[in-house]
Amino acid sequence: MNFEKLDIPDVILFKPEISSDSRGYFFESFNMKKFSEIVGKEVTFVQDNHSFSKKGVLRGIHFQKNPYAQGKLVRVVSGKVFDVAIDLRKKSQTYGSWVGAYLSSTNNHQLWIPEGFGHAFLTLSDNTNFLYKTTNLYNQSSEESIIWNDKDLKIDWPINNLNNILVSDKDAYAKSFKNNTESHF
Repeated sequence: MNFEKLDIPDVILFKPEISSDSRGYFFESFNMKKFSEIVGKEVTFVQDNHSFSKKGVLRGIHFQKNPYAQGKLVRVVSGKVFDVAIDLRKKSQTYGSWVGAYLSSTNNHQLWIPEGFGHAFLTLSDNTNFLYKTTNLYNQSSEESIIWNDKDLKIDWPINNLNNILVSDKDAYAKSFKNNTESHF
């Protein structure tokens, strides 16, 4: 399993080794031993989630406050997304920074987003199926959101017209990064 540490080194892009032939392809999508060695700690996943979205849907920026913070291993099984992790760890040198990666059913890449990060993704194709494993169970009372187009975060979403993005009411009216700092880690 190949991997790349992004500009925020705790966020890791996993690139599987794919075996292809005339029948199709095969790859190992998860191996606990290899994963733990790469991230530098043993991680236990307790919940799998699956979302389906049309093109232009933006989900996030979401996170859960302690003690229900979640690490996420995310991937796309059909379609394509631009996936973003935002560092919300107040004592981190990269606090308030973000990294992004393209995940698709073509490249089969996965992104590890540890606890202490906000997470969002923009679908770039129709019929996108997005899967992710989490290190903690969902807890509705611990869920928080930051507005997807926050002026301080300055996320460079890869879309020509931001007015064409589809967001939920919850995401459209989320707090700003600066007004949500009491929830940061």
